[in-house]
Amino acid sequence: MEIEALIRAIPDFPISGILFRDITPLLKDKQGFRQAIDLFVERFSGRGIDHVVGIEARGYIFAAPIAYAIGAGFIPVRKPGKLPHERLTEEYALEYGTNSLEIHADAITKGERVLVVDDVLATGGTAGATARLLERLGATVEAYAFLIELTALRGREAIAGADIVTLISY
Repeated sequence: MEIEALIRAIPDFPISGILFRDITPLLKDKQGFRQAIDLFVERFSGRGIDHVVGIEARGYIFAAPIAYAIGAGFIPVRKPGKLPHERLTEEYALEYGTNSLEIHADAITKGERVLVVDDVLATGGTAGATARLLERLGATVEAYAFLIELTALRGREAIAGADIVTLISY
């Protein structure tokens, strides 16, 4: 089965001119979802990854089962105001304004190896902000994993030099 066939294109969502890639048909398809997770697990098993870092919110959907399957811990990177303990914050640029992400200050011990997971690599803003948070904690980013990459938006430039794995490119 081709997992790409389970991604639905929604024109003009959330605004006119945007072609949104909807992953919910893939998520509800038990074979397709398993295949996507298995492809990531095959790629990252045996690499000594200590933690899988999932970016809120859809990154969690993939990061948690990958972490379980490769024997790693799961660490969430969240939007502001969601984490209850001491945290680090990193801002990143949007087309119109800024946003930020947070991680618990004690989430990672210096030198631990992490895999960063999200559903889509677009402009690279969230991946880049996550990388900066992890760098501040002393983590070593082993790789990045994305279900989808929107290549025209050149998100790889925000995390240049890294091992980047994507399953589907548009």
